[in-house]
Amino acid sequence: MSVAHFGVGLFVIGVTIVSAFSVEEDRSLRIGDTESVAGYELQLRELRNVDGPNYRAVEGDIDISKNGEFVAQVRPQKRTYLVQQSPMTEAGIDAHWNRDVFVALGDPLGNNAWSVRMQYKPMIRFIWFGALVMALGGLIAMSDRRYRLTATVDEKSPAISGEPA
Repeated sequence: MSVAHFGVGLFVIGVTIVSAFSVEEDRSLRIGDTESVAGYELQLRELRNVDGPNYRAVEGDIDISKNGEFVAQVRPQKRTYLVQQSPMTEAGIDAHWNRDVFVALGDPLGNNAWSVRMQYKPMIRFIWFGALVMALGGLIAMSDRRYRLTATVDEKSPAISGEPA
């Protein structure tokens, strides 16, 4: 049970840090524009049309850097599924153990500009890791003999032996 409680602690730490320190920005970007979010610079390099198995999409190439150093490239998409004809957003995520950077394409704003949502989520992995540790603690507790009921028959019980009570 201590392991499960440790998992609860990790989960609470993760939720607290994510809710207190996450940053979310909606910006307008054109090809070549750079915006800064939570110390990360995001630059829209290119937009192109992409055909998937059951959708058509506009895909953006966005470079993420920090302090001038390249960190990652994400490719968020604005998809239109052929069956529904309703647009859906596929976020580009740069995931690490201590933070996630999400980038999602919004709607075209005209004049070659797109709305882009950028999110920085620190320590979001602690939420998932805490849940896994809780599950592990539950499995360990279930395997402990002290927590299992043993069904034993008392030979001297009057109801079982047939003797009057």
